[in-house]
Amino acid sequence: MVTSTSVITRAQIEDFLYEEAALLDEWRLREWLELLTDDVVYEVPSTDVPDGDSRNTLFIVADNAERLRIRVEQLLGKSAWAENPKSRTRRMISNVRIRETDGDTLKITANFVIYRMRSGHIDTYIGRYEHTLVQHNGTLKIRYRRAILDLEALQPHGKVSIIL
Repeated sequence: MVTSTSVITRAQIEDFLYEEAALLDEWRLREWLELLTDDVVYEVPSTDVPDGDSRNTLFIVADNAERLRIRVEQLLGKSAWAENPKSRTRRMISNVRIRETDGDTLKITANFVIYRMRSGHIDTYIGRYEHTLVQHNGTLKIRYRRAILDLEALQPHGKVSIIL
């Protein structure tokens, strides 16, 4: 647990990101939602405009808290045909860096590799996270998450049906 008067260390942020990755890999998506603030924004820009703005550029994903709750319920239900049966994933997080701190708000970056196994295929998603984390009631929460893919295109993947 992190108190709002303590200095957050990179190790604490890494532990938070590792726990988040485990929740996603284990399909504990409702628990994952608890790591998010009520005003969270989750974005995955297109591979051809990774620095785009979701207000005026086509994004793969541009969700707020409500859309994320709906996405989670769809993924856990039977209506998400792209994830029925569910993929198995394994996430690797590295190069975690604190970029900026302002009171209880931290801007961090980290690299990721996500292996997705489904129907005899393995897809690899490689990229960089940009997070804004806030201390909320003694714990870290995600206010902003941007998963920037290093892929030149989504082929052969074709789609992003998991939460990156």
